[in-house]
Order: sequence, then structure tokens, then C-alpha cells
Amino acid sequence: MLIDSQSNSASCVQILVINQVCFSPDGQWVASASFDNSVKLWNGTTGKFVATFRHVKDVYQISWSADSRLLLSGSKDSTLKVWDIRTRKLKEDLPGHASEVYCVDWSPDGEKVASGGRDKVMKLWMG
Repeated sequence: MLIDSQSNSASCVQILVINQVCFSPDGQWVASASFDNSVKLWNGTTGKFVATFRHVKDVYQISWSADSRLLLSGSKDSTLKVWDIRTRKLKEDLPGHASEVYCVDWSPDGEKVASGGRDKVMKLWMG
């Protein structure tokens, strides 16, 4: 972590472009999606690095479940992945798009996820 003394902010460096950063709904976590094929997880209070989750290609977008227990990521590798924050492991791999997955989101009840991509298809995934 890098500390900017003039702005009193903490910075963490990824190797390539960071596409999105997102606090978990409970504020306990901060996650980032990057063109270095990763989703990175930090403690939302301290800024301390916690874990890296991997895709095969660039990660475009991430989304938190309402209970902050699961993190969804969409990638150039045409998959969505659901990460379990407690175990720090892949919970589910959701292939099915014909090309890059550009956008992902959870339903408010946490039972479904939606995705859209370069294949011009919006998919709804039921839990």
C-alpha cells in the first residue's frame, strides 16, 4: 500500500488498468477489477490487501451480493465467476457467453445475477 501524505489517502497498485472499484454493501471490503486478469480484495477499513482472485483474461466488472458474502466478476474470458469472500475461493464458474462479459449485477434478493456482453446477449442466472 502506498500512502499519499498530501491527500491522506492510501493507494494499492495493480499491474494494468483498473476498470472498477467497489465497496461491499457492509463497507468491510473493497474490491477492484483489472486488465491484469484479476479481482483484488482489500480490507475496507484498513486498506490492507487480502486476496487475489483470477480469471484467464481481463476483468471488466464486479458486483457484490447484498449480504457482502459473495463477489461476482465478469471477464474477457467469456465467464462470470462467483467468489466466496469467507473462504477466499471460487464458489461458481458461470460460462455461457459467446464472448467478453462487460457488465454484471446481483438482484436485490441475492437469488439471481444478470450479465451482458459483446455477444449482444443479456443473461439471467438463477441461484
